[in-house]
Amino acid sequence: MTDWKAVGLGGLLNVVLTIVLTIAIFPLFFLGPILGGFLTAYMSRGDEKEGAVDGALSGIVGGLIIGILFIAGFGVLTAVFGLIFSELGLAGTITMIVGVFFTILAIIVGAVLGAIGGVLGYMVAQNEDQVIKN
Repeated sequence: MTDWKAVGLGGLLNVVLTIVLTIAIFPLFFLGPILGGFLTAYMSRGDEKEGAVDGALSGIVGGLIIGILFIAGFGVLTAVFGLIFSELGLAGTITMIVGVFFTILAIIVGAVLGAIGGVLGYMVAQNEDQVIKN
């Protein structure tokens, strides 16, 4: 059963780490979705399949939030272009197309990397449970 609190926390961790690592050290941006999926699966303590699904869900939530922030940020740029060129039509259309493309890409990448992190989180949780039992 999906633990939506864990998915929400994993998605927020995904967003924060992805944005911070993209700004600070760009090649490490992929750690955000992986760690978000890891946290989600670790907190939910399901089986391996549930860990992958929960991790993917946290990646999707994080990708949606990142996409919305991206579109909102480009909305400011579109307004500036509109003031400069006095036509918002073409600049706004191109910005929205790029924003939607980026959002879809962020969702796909976030879901795949989140699922990988979810499987890793499940494996760590299972090993921890076995150590505690022994």
